[in-house]
Amino acid sequence: MVKPRLSKLELQVMNIFWERGAQTVREVQEHFPEKSRPAYTTVQTVVNRLEAKEALARARKLGNAHVFQATVSRNAAQRRLVDEFLALFGGRMQPLMSHLVESGKLTLEDVQEAERRLRELAKRKGERK
Repeated sequence: MVKPRLSKLELQVMNIFWERGAQTVREVQEHFPEKSRPAYTTVQTVVNRLEAKEALARARKLGNAHVFQATVSRNAAQRRLVDEFLALFGGRMQPLMSHLVESGKLTLEDVQEAERRLRELAKRKGERK
């Protein structure tokens, strides 16, 4: 499945679906904080765009309202964002890693987890040969 490209507001809407499951447009709108709550029509437009991108699908109808559900996982959307972000660095991890280390945002536990995953990946690739 192709992972759709999502805008910031589309990601915020998708987060509501990922956290709460199937929702109507009104329910999605009401989950935004009151101070920064977008208009109902804005949320409806975003949901329609997400449906066109096949990130959401109509699950059922509840009275006059359609209930939508996510068809793209959070993991798939995050992978697309990370791939696009890395493309800004020519696909190289070194500049990003350096920044994360220098800013204190990369912990020793993060590095250990990455090492564990790299070993698992190498082991799986070795088993395929």
